[in-house]
Amino acid sequence: MNAAPLVPLTTPSAVVTAGASLLADAVAQQGVTAARVDWHPPAEDHADAVAAVMGDPRRRQANAQALEAMLSAEATLVDVRPASEALGLERGQLLHAGPPVDWERASGPMRGALIGAVLFEGLADDPDEAEKMLATGDGVSWEPCHHRGAVGPMAGVVSPSMWMFELRDEAHDATSWCSLNEGLGKVLRYGAYGSEVIERLRWMTAVLGPILRTAVRAGDPIDVKGIIAQMVQMGDEGHNRNRAGTLMFLREVLPAMIDSGHPSKDVAEAVRFVSGNDHFFLNLGMPACKLQTAAAAGIAGSSVVTVMARNGTDFGIQVSGTGDQWFTAPANTPEGLFLGSYGPDDANPDIGDSAITETAGIGGFAMATAPAIVRFVGGSVPDALATSQRMYGITVGENPAFAIPILEFRGAPTGIDVTAVVRSGVLPQINTGMAGRVAGTGQVGAGLVTPPMGCFTGAIGALASAVATA
Repeated sequence: MNAAPLVPLTTPSAVVTAGASLLADAVAQQGVTAARVDWHPPAEDHADAVAAVMGDPRRRQANAQALEAMLSAEATLVDVRPASEALGLERGQLLHAGPPVDWERASGPMRGALIGAVLFEGLADDPDEAEKMLATGDGVSWEPCHHRGAVGPMAGVVSPSMWMFELRDEAHDATSWCSLNEGLGKVLRYGAYGSEVIERLRWMTAVLGPILRTAVRAGDPIDVKGIIAQMVQMGDEGHNRNRAGTLMFLREVLPAMIDSGHPSKDVAEAVRFVSGNDHFFLNLGMPACKLQTAAAAGIAGSSVVTVMARNGTDFGIQVSGTGDQWFTAPANTPEGLFLGSYGPDDANPDIGDSAITETAGIGGFAMATAPAIVRFVGGSVPDALATSQRMYGITVGENPAFAIPILEFRGAPTGIDVTAVVRSGVLPQINTGMAGRVAGTGQVGAGLVTPPMGCFTGAIGALASAVATA
């Protein structure tokens, strides 16, 4: 018998690795491309709770109802007005991102943004006085933006004088709000509160807000959901890349801004500010996503996530079947790319309500549509493609309105299912900015992060308890 001829081994062009980075690092050292898959072992000690929730006879129909509600939600920009009018905030009342947090546990950027808001509102004359007021609660209070149907990026601090975008979902008779985007770098939402930050906020209050209000009220409501659908097909994922969305929004309001009757110098300055701020549309996309996920809230038996939010200390989620209850765990710190001389030691743990974009199926879930995002948050193009494909495994459906061209126009993965997260160990992927750990620093970079598994196991436990008493 003749032996089969020996076939020389060839070096593969690429290798897919999962779990610990040791294998991927070794493969890369040999000159082979390593496609790293972010895999975690399934959460242990929750089998009974998962079985109880998955065995709930209401769950399948409840999740289908939640998905249908999310897909049918609308989002139109109907007004721009101060938070005192839109949200009924009174002097000394503030809102912030994420689940509830007190001063003692507040992170550096959250403290910095609260200090800045107190200074902006003229409640204190200097940062030391503002900090004392916040520490004692003397004349000032704060609660999550989500408790009033609003959302705020990064620290998400809103004060009565700040102007808000107001979006409506007529299909579900719901409204959501978000502040105007300040830009990047040393800005309030990243915890900076220097004189340049306060002056910018004053200009936004005196000039930008009134001009946008006039422009928005002059025409028909602006279809923000429609803009998101277009931008997803133009290379924006809707969280850390909003360039196309910002320009499409400016196209909608520019004629009315010019005809607004405001001084031409002010209009020109406002146009330059919006067009030069690629993240401006983020603060429109976020309330649109809030309206989408809020439409799915409060459905008995549903295991669909309706909120993901971070305050710089804790990460919190809310689930349709458990209403407004928060499930929290310590926030992870993003990994990614840093500005200037900043490094990992300068980054604060995850912060902001902007993870509402991922909750709605864009942002990190739509990374495949925005390969250029890796130049801002890190990773590689294959990573971006793999991330979106992985998210289909932990969601209950797809959103055809947010079609991803590179995936043959497949709808974005939508409706995070806590049972799928706990069973698979796959966590939602979030693209995010990074705030400096020290109050007053501002932005230090951008990167990728996932929620802590504890949020989802906590939700599974609560859902299981609800099944037992149903």
